[in-house]
Amino acid sequence: MPAAQPAAASATAQARGRKEYPAGMRYVVIAMLVLILGSLAYALVFMTKGRDDPKKMAKALTVRIALSVALFVMLMAGYYFGLIPGRL
Repeated sequence: MPAAQPAAASATAQARGRKEYPAGMRYVVIAMLVLILGSLAYALVFMTKGRDDPKKMAKALTVRIALSVALFVMLMAGYYFGLIPGRL
């Protein structure tokens, strides 16, 4: 019976280890975060220049807020549908 114990130990260690999430979802979240940071940088450029139309800065910040809300809703939907486990 000693051979069964290491197999059981590795099974429990694997269950407690790193959770596997859908790879596509991971890439979508990373892409959304990059887009949010890009939109924030775009607004910063228009804010520091000050010469251009302030509507461009407001539009960039609006896009950032929309992306942030979409990311939040996507993460909540992933949790609701079981794509994201309850405990990380």
